[in-house]
Amino acid sequence: MNREEIMKMIPHREPMLLVDRVEKTGEATAKGSYTVRGDEWFLKGHFPGNPVVPGVILCEIMAQACCILIGDKINGRTPYYTGLDKVRFKHTVLPGDTLTVECSLTKERGPFCFASAKGYVGEQLAVSGELSFALVGG
Repeated sequence: MNREEIMKMIPHREPMLLVDRVEKTGEATAKGSYTVRGDEWFLKGHFPGNPVVPGVILCEIMAQACCILIGDKINGRTPYYTGLDKVRFKHTVLPGDTLTVECSLTKERGPFCFASAKGYVGEQLAVSGELSFALVGG
């Protein structure tokens, strides 16, 4: 899926659409990517002269890739974060880098979905964590 197709599935829009491509790789797995251009709003103050993608943005990129796993369940609802667990930042993500996210759906309970995700720059693990969402509305 490209950005246009992604926007048909999840409610995120510019400047908060942070996935360039995503594809389901299995029944409960997906792979997504985002290339950091260098002109993003979140790099302007983090840090001047030494731009680094903030950890919270890395978590958001992972979450948006995970939302593709539950895309067929969204149906007009909004996927809200309900938790971030065991998040670890292992490597900086810089302008020009492509963060590739591998994610898997680990559990579903009613409107709640649970996933694990890992983000890589090349072969280097940059971020990992467990995420949970609630599908609200609709």
